[in-house]
Amino acid sequence: MRSLYALLLLGLAFGLAPQGAGTARAAELLMLQRPGCVWCQRWHAEIGPAYARTEEGQRAPIRFVDVTEPWPADLAGISREALTPTFVLVEEGVEIDRMRGYPGQEFFWPLFSEMLAKLGKAPASM
Repeated sequence: MRSLYALLLLGLAFGLAPQGAGTARAAELLMLQRPGCVWCQRWHAEIGPAYARTEEGQRAPIRFVDVTEPWPADLAGISREALTPTFVLVEEGVEIDRMRGYPGQEFFWPLFSEMLAKLGKAPASM
């Protein structure tokens, strides 16, 4: 156990921190939502329980943003949205793509996969 701890400390010293250990995420999915949004609730019921355990969820961890609250300072470069839910794929703080509305679980995954395919490429024009 001590050697594992030593390796972790050595990795941190050389900037090799494991993903999720206080490092910025390369990609994340923002879910813009509001209280009482029926389609947001449907997403949470149909997709939410499994999202973090999927390959897609591992690649782009989700972050929930309430559009009725003040806009987070670290999202200053991301356009606000009135329609909820809206899913915004962000890579290193830059918007890559967005999906407005929740089309149901049978369409969400294929559309989200198309969004993920854009990671590492130039941002799409909105």
